[in-house]
Parts: sequence; C-alpha cells; structure tokens
Amino acid sequence: MSATADPPPAAPRPAAFRSALARPLDFSYPSNRVAAAGSAGAALLALAFGRPGAQAAGVGGAAFLAWATARELDPDHPVTANSALPVAAAAALLGGAGNPLAGLAALSGLRLIAGTTGEAATRTDHAGMLVQALLAGASGERAAAFLAGGASLLTAEARSALPAAGALTPTLHRHSGFSWGSALLAASVLPLAGTLTAPEPVTSVCDRAERPVRAQEVQLARYAAVTTLAAGLLTRRTRGLLPLAAALLTVAARRAGSRS
Repeated sequence: MSATADPPPAAPRPAAFRSALARPLDFSYPSNRVAAAGSAGAALLALAFGRPGAQAAGVGGAAFLAWATARELDPDHPVTANSALPVAAAAALLGGAGNPLAGLAALSGLRLIAGTTGEAATRTDHAGMLVQALLAGASGERAAAFLAGGASLLTAEARSALPAAGALTPTLHRHSGFSWGSALLAASVLPLAGTLTAPEPVTSVCDRAERPVRAQEVQLARYAAVTTLAAGLLTRRTRGLLPLAAALLTVAARRAGSRS
C-alpha cells in the first residue's frame, strides 16, 4: 500500500467481491514477497534449531502475523512490516510462538478498524469475526477475543454487535499464555504508547476503493492495539499477542526515528 516502496495498487476488484477482511497476497508488491519468503525462512530456521514441525510452523506463522499486523497499523511504510517479521520470528524461536488464534483475531480486528480494504464489513465478515472471537475466547485469549468482538462496533460503517457475543464465550481449553520473553517484548511497547497513537497522515490507497486509507481509522486501530496489548499483560496472556507486540514495537521505532 506504499506509494514509494511498492508499485501502484492493483485495480479495484469487481463489485461482486466484497469483504472488509480478505486481502490476498499480491506478489507484485515487494513487501508481500518479503512476507512469504521471510515467514517460510523463519519456519526453516526453527527446524534447523531442532524445533518439531508444529513449533516451526508456529514460528513462521508468528512472523507472518507480525508482518501483516504491521501493514494494518502502518500502511504507508512496508519497511515497518518487514522489520516486524524477524523481530517476531526471533522472539517466537526463543520463547515459543504461543496461540495463533490470538494473533489472527487481533489482525482481523485491526484490519476491520483501520479499513485498509476500503470495503464496509459484510454479514459474512461479521460472522467471521464472531467465530474468531469465539475461538480466541474459548482458548483463554480474552484480550484478543474482545478486540475481534468489538472491532465491528468501532467501524464507521456497517457496525454490528454480533461479533461481541463471541468474546463472552467461556474458556474451554487454556493454552499456555505467558513467557518472560513475550512479556518483556510487550512491556517495551507500552512506554511508547504516546508515540504510537499520535496523529499521523496516511497516503496509501485502499485495496478495493479508490480513496486513501483514513488516517483517523488507522489511529483508532493503533489505540485498540495498544489497549489490547496492555490487557494481555495484565492478564498474563502475552505469548499469543507476540505478533501484535512485534508490530507495535517496529511502528513505534519507525515513528521515533522519523522524528529524530
């Protein structure tokens, strides 16, 4: 979505295809090629370090989720996402990737809030967010579940309270949610909350609408991301939010660097 590092956005999809969530990887974008190669490389590196196949896939998945989350939070700057990928991969390799349901729920919630596709949420999108909130909540990832469930209430168009019901589902199987590495990564972000959430112009064009991404919606997504990460720290559920923490840390580093 960058006007400088990536080629111009592809032509909008036909009107029959509508979704505020679906964003297929277009390999004409250099940053998308970095995402694919980097996440695969992270998984292979984990295998080389002797991790079992499932854990190696988790490392690659965490790396990709961090990249994708940073693209929602910092759409003008692909370098931020490209930096978040190795940060998440290293943290996951050292401390475990955690529950991918939390990272996916956070990504989807932030994409809906930031409105980067340019489409209003459909009923199918609301159902998808409900399912993600249900799965995250059932696995004990309450902060991610509330982000996924509440995102539809924070959008300017097509609001729905339906997904919020998913955040209230009882915990059915609690995954291991805490590690000191992921907690330190998350804690390092919170002092930078002011830098992260300060207003910033956005020039990237939406994927499926001929208009720029709205700066106020990206700012709201950053507020939601910081709040979710803080809630994860308070509830000691940080491993599943590792991709979110890596994305926020690199966005903050980019913003701090641009001010200096």
